[in-house]
Amino acid sequence: MSLRIGIDIGGTKTFAVALAADGAVAAEHRLATGFGAAAVLESAESAVRALAATLGVAPGEFTTIGVGIPGAVDRVSGRVAHAVNLGLEDLDLGAELAARLGRPVRVENDVNAAALGAWQALGGGSSDSMAYLNLGTGLAAGLVLGGRLWRGSRGVAGEIGHIPVDPAGALCPCGQRGCLELAASGSGLARSWPGGDSVRDLFSRATSGDAAAQGVWTGFVEHVAAAVRLLVLTVDPDRVVIGGGLSSLGDELLGAVREVLRGWAATSGFLAMLDLPDRVEVLPRDFPAAAVGAALIGAAD
Repeated sequence: MSLRIGIDIGGTKTFAVALAADGAVAAEHRLATGFGAAAVLESAESAVRALAATLGVAPGEFTTIGVGIPGAVDRVSGRVAHAVNLGLEDLDLGAELAARLGRPVRVENDVNAAALGAWQALGGGSSDSMAYLNLGTGLAAGLVLGGRLWRGSRGVAGEIGHIPVDPAGALCPCGQRGCLELAASGSGLARSWPGGDSVRDLFSRATSGDAAAQGVWTGFVEHVAAAVRLLVLTVDPDRVVIGGGLSSLGDELLGAVREVLRGWAATSGFLAMLDLPDRVEVLPRDFPAAAVGAALIGAAD
């Protein structure tokens, strides 16, 4: 039996899947992510062993194992650094997890993993190009060009959240001012909409006529649309796929972003020529893109 394992290690949960040879999810397992190196390793190992028990195999029988994780990832060595939300400053994740499981482990940044997972889910071909726009706690993109991840010369391709859009804006944790991430991310919404339960709560209040919510919602959507425009103007992919926790609104978010893009196209022949509204879509809700992508990275990249 050919089974590839993909593990998505997030700040609060670890989600693992087993992919069959045809790409179908054969089993999945979710558990809380621990904090700190020892706890993160234990969470990842436990997830794999739970999948093995479900499928009636030993962990060493899995064909490949891949991991998607936040932070700065050295994909050659499998070392992870600066994953602040996980309490990781420097962890040789690939080697240590491989020693526990008896199989080599490939490690990749979680947004890159999700990009590859989204590309497969949406039927990407070998000549297809896609930008995956991750709207989570932060804002970043993963790029799949010609069926392969494009990381750039130093691994920072797609870090569009740290492109300043307002030089006089608030100070970003990266040290710059007015970064795009400050307006189009979960952390940005938390600052501009304090006390709100979720992006759905914000949307509901905005559509019910709450003036404050309408202002925050409009600003958020316009900056998401700006991120789409930025990706098309810099990479010119066939499509831009929106994913991440804030994409849970699905068609409601997609419709609002497309409306903004159409408005811009109405006043710019150049933007109209790019067909931006038709090139943006939202990842199917609840699809485990990062875990599936991690499994694909573990197999080959």
